[in-house]
Amino acid sequence: MDLEKRYLKTLDWTIIMILIGLGVFSYLGISGSAAGVDKAHQQVTWYIIGFTVLAVMLLFDYRLFHNTAYILYVFGLILLIGVFETKPINNTTSWYDLGPVLFQPSEPMKLFTILTVARFMAKRADDPDRFYYFYKLIPVASLVGVPLLLILIQPDLGTSLVFMAMLATMLIVGGLRLKHSVYLLGLIGSFFGTMTLLYEYRQDIFFKIVKPYQWDRVVYWMDPDIDAMGKGFQLKQALIAIGSGQLFGKGIDTPTQASFGWVPVGESDFIFTVIAEKLGFVGAGFLMILFFFLIYRMIRIAMEAKDPFGSYVVAGVVGMLTFQVFENIGMTIQLMPITGIPLPFISYGGSSLVTNFMIMGVVLNIGMRKDKLRFD
Repeated sequence: MDLEKRYLKTLDWTIIMILIGLGVFSYLGISGSAAGVDKAHQQVTWYIIGFTVLAVMLLFDYRLFHNTAYILYVFGLILLIGVFETKPINNTTSWYDLGPVLFQPSEPMKLFTILTVARFMAKRADDPDRFYYFYKLIPVASLVGVPLLLILIQPDLGTSLVFMAMLATMLIVGGLRLKHSVYLLGLIGSFFGTMTLLYEYRQDIFFKIVKPYQWDRVVYWMDPDIDAMGKGFQLKQALIAIGSGQLFGKGIDTPTQASFGWVPVGESDFIFTVIAEKLGFVGAGFLMILFFFLIYRMIRIAMEAKDPFGSYVVAGVVGMLTFQVFENIGMTIQLMPITGIPLPFISYGGSSLVTNFMIMGVVLNIGMRKDKLRFD
């Protein structure tokens, strides 16, 4: 442990202040939802635990995470496999029921995967041909693909997409060639083209690949009015609530759609809807500005990191958080299909929040140690 005053001087206190600001929005959003003040107070407890975890992560040189990356990765895979022996919750086997809390192993697995891929890529950072041939992408894709498939089987499509965003960002920073990007986009396009043909001509095969409830999300995302009081209800009410917030919102203490539960899961997946209704365009806009500056500060840390491992780790975190913010906010305004992705640092939930603080601890750790120590 080498935390000293000279490291604290280089700590990015702007990120700390942003996290505190996000905590305020989280409290306001949860207390303004049907979950009420009690859940908001529980979130404060999780925030205290989260900041404690962040502080602990600063005590160790981040090279320790480099050295233990593969061990953490295997441990995470064991947790992901073991979750299939648990009792399903909300039709998914994604959680360990630990009594007073639910633990979702896919959350820490995000960090473990980022560390492992970063270590693998950093070892080859000096090789100009590391991604020259397309087949050299296979090992990196496999490191992400294994946990991605395990999470997809749970099933948890939203979190699986987060892993794809992490991989894409790290490959781009690692020097992915343009033509290989075209190949990957071609493969993705071919997949969607094939799925379109199957839907048109072989729906029996299509619905063996795509679950009916997953397809419903696409259908009612495109037009929630098809079943406005049924499967399109959640999105329809979210749009009404956001629009009713107007410029300055209705106020936290004012009884609204969110307060009476007309916006389902307003304390977690649809918390942005609650914030937009209660605080209006100004409040929702300020929240997005906080996220923008958080991502901006992390990009600065990635650019200034003293080694490739640090840069790759922060790049993976940037991809992860950016996608989660875009998807969560996008699904509430009909820009993206509805998934179960929480809004980072805002949505209610212990495992997600504490994991995000753990990840930010690693990012700040890398930023603190960006310069070699000088002895005058």
